[in-house]
Amino acid sequence: MTFLEQIFGRLQRDAGNTVLAEVHDGARLVSVTGAELLDHVQRAREFILARGIHPGDRCAILAVNSIRWVALDLALMAEGAIVVPLDPRQVTAEVSAVLRDATPSLLFCSSARLLAKVDGSGSGFPDTAFFDDVFAGGTAASQASPPIHHADHDPVTIIYTSGTSSEPKGVVLTAANIAFVLNRTNARLDELMGSQSRPDRVYQYAPFWSAAARILLFTCLSRSSILALSTDLIKLLEELRVAEPDYFVNVPLFLERVRRKTEEMIRERGGSMGKGFYSRAFGAYLKRQNHQSDVLGSICLSILSALFFPLIRRRISPNIKALICGSAPLSVETQLFFNMIGIRVLQVYGLTETTAICTMDDPAHPVPGRVGPAMAGVEMVLGPDNEILARGPNVFPHYWNRPEETTKALAGGWFHTGDQGDVDATGNWRIMGRLKSVIALNSGHNVAPEPLEGALAERLPEAEYIVVVGNFQDFLSVLVASRTKESSNGADGISSNQIQSALDALNSGLPHYKQIRAFHVVHEPFTPENGLLTTTGKLKRAAIAQRFAAVIDTLYRKSP
Repeated sequence: MTFLEQIFGRLQRDAGNTVLAEVHDGARLVSVTGAELLDHVQRAREFILARGIHPGDRCAILAVNSIRWVALDLALMAEGAIVVPLDPRQVTAEVSAVLRDATPSLLFCSSARLLAKVDGSGSGFPDTAFFDDVFAGGTAASQASPPIHHADHDPVTIIYTSGTSSEPKGVVLTAANIAFVLNRTNARLDELMGSQSRPDRVYQYAPFWSAAARILLFTCLSRSSILALSTDLIKLLEELRVAEPDYFVNVPLFLERVRRKTEEMIRERGGSMGKGFYSRAFGAYLKRQNHQSDVLGSICLSILSALFFPLIRRRISPNIKALICGSAPLSVETQLFFNMIGIRVLQVYGLTETTAICTMDDPAHPVPGRVGPAMAGVEMVLGPDNEILARGPNVFPHYWNRPEETTKALAGGWFHTGDQGDVDATGNWRIMGRLKSVIALNSGHNVAPEPLEGALAERLPEAEYIVVVGNFQDFLSVLVASRTKESSNGADGISSNQIQSALDALNSGLPHYKQIRAFHVVHEPFTPENGLLTTTGKLKRAAIAQRFAAVIDTLYRKSP
């Protein structure tokens, strides 16, 4: 049975039960049953056939997450089309570049506003169909037609990488790639949830253009779950209260912000006494991890655990069992913070080329700072420069229209991830950073910026983003993007003294070549819209270096 046949079978079994919902206005769920979702799928399939789409044709989707997005995705795959999901938050040039590369037969778009992102002046742009037209007509059959039977090697989707350091590449994923990963994710979620009589409640805010979001979607559709989709990213906390999930997938940026807001709330409500009380409690918790004791701190921790931490957990979700985190390395202290308040953070690691996942934390034994062991059936080893190499049924067959890059990425029968890492004696992996991010100093030393950025961020919670620079220079410098007002205490920006103090503390424990000797405060926001971040919150280092080239040049004209 293919993964798509498995999903259709589950929807038919749950014909009268809720399987999917949208959170509207941060206050209510608009849901569909299995039968209703299949009805949407059947209507979309009739439209697809009427437009002359054939198996193997590529079709693009440009839309925000919605029930209709899911129905169209399933319908296209059910007719054998290859789905190319587009990122609605990308700028026009990026969306247009993907369309030119993928050359889809048809572009499905949810609104005229989003269609404006497409630069139609170029040749070869596809015909367009709006969601309202797709789902308006047709008379759905009383029973959905079975999906086309995919062979293992059949491509079902092309997902474009986020392009942190180069142009996005189209990653071709097959039916076998997805089936293998769904088998592993379902097994891990069974371990997390144990035996229960009700469906999993899951919340989804990550956009469906990403491999991780699609894998979560397919996993939820193939098991007994109710998946609630975000419709307003600025109302995440309100939506969480409505969705009440058992678990949901996050990026480190979200977890860092939740931690920061929680600590701000403690400071605001308790003043200097509350801040000291919390700091003592967190210090005691950190000492416990190293088998050390702090009697007074443990008392503070016990009081917070009894009176305050349950409130935080309920604020996130009364049902929360775990937060699943991926996309980038998460700081150890943030993972321990959530562990302290009673919420497990389970990390996963993977890339689009590995169908989103290579490793997954064991729910019973997560190791803070590590991303878990390789999935069963997946091999991972360290290559030159501690680059992580992977092979297994989850690894993609090729990039779309890029044979040379495919050959390079899969040299020697291993996928070269471009990530640096290490593995402990128990098989748990740690991700150090990207090889392409490594800074080459004039001294001959090579420095990965991500660990330094993470360590400095721990000392500068007021900073929004931290970017270490210094390629082909004599020393390292840092750009610190200052946050604007976020809390009622009026904290605004960040002072030079704060930054220098944090750098002094950081540098004291570093070898000379890793010390950061100059800094500049950036007041321009880092967003996907201005091209400085990917839509998953990753730094676009090349774009940042170009945007702030004059500033960086000034740093190196000054004496360190």
